[in-house]
Amino acid sequence: MQVTFQGNPLTLEGTQVKVGDKAPDFTVLKNDLSPLSLKDMPGKKIISAVPSLDTGVCDLETRRFNEEAEKLNDVTVYTISMDLPFAQARWCGNNGIKNVITASDFKDREFSQAYGCYIKELGLLTRAVFGLDENNKIIYVEYCDEVTDEPNYDAVLDLYR
Repeated sequence: MQVTFQGNPLTLEGTQVKVGDKAPDFTVLKNDLSPLSLKDMPGKKIISAVPSLDTGVCDLETRRFNEEAEKLNDVTVYTISMDLPFAQARWCGNNGIKNVITASDFKDREFSQAYGCYIKELGLLTRAVFGLDENNKIIYVEYCDEVTDEPNYDAVLDLYR
C-alpha cells in the first residue's frame, strides 16, 4: 500500500489489517519503558497510529481523542508512535493528556509491522486508526491516504457511542 506525505508517495511496510480480522498481537513500550501488549489491553479500544506527537496534525488528533475518550464508556484510547517514551510522557504532561494512553513502537516495530503502518522512507508510522471490540476483533480500519490529513473521527467514535 502507498500513502502520500505532502503529495509525495511513500511505501508502507508490514501487513495491513481489515475489518473482521482478529487483531494481531504486538508489544510496544509504555512511557515508563515497561512493555504493553495487546493481550494487556482489555476491553474495547481505539488505537490511533501517528507519525509524531510533536507535529501539528498528530497533536490535534491526540487532543481530539483525549476529549472524546472522556465521553466514551468502557473504551480505552491508545496512541502509538515512534516517539521515544520520554518524549511522549513529556508531551502528555505539557498538554494535559489524561484520557489517552501513549506508547512507543520505536524499539522493535512490532505494532507497525503487524498493522502495516511502517513508512519505509521515513522510519515513522503512518496515520491510521483501528477500532477493536472486547474480543480484539477489528471493527474499524482507516489508513489515511495523505499522512498530513486527520482521520474520520466520527466514523470510529460512532461505533462506541
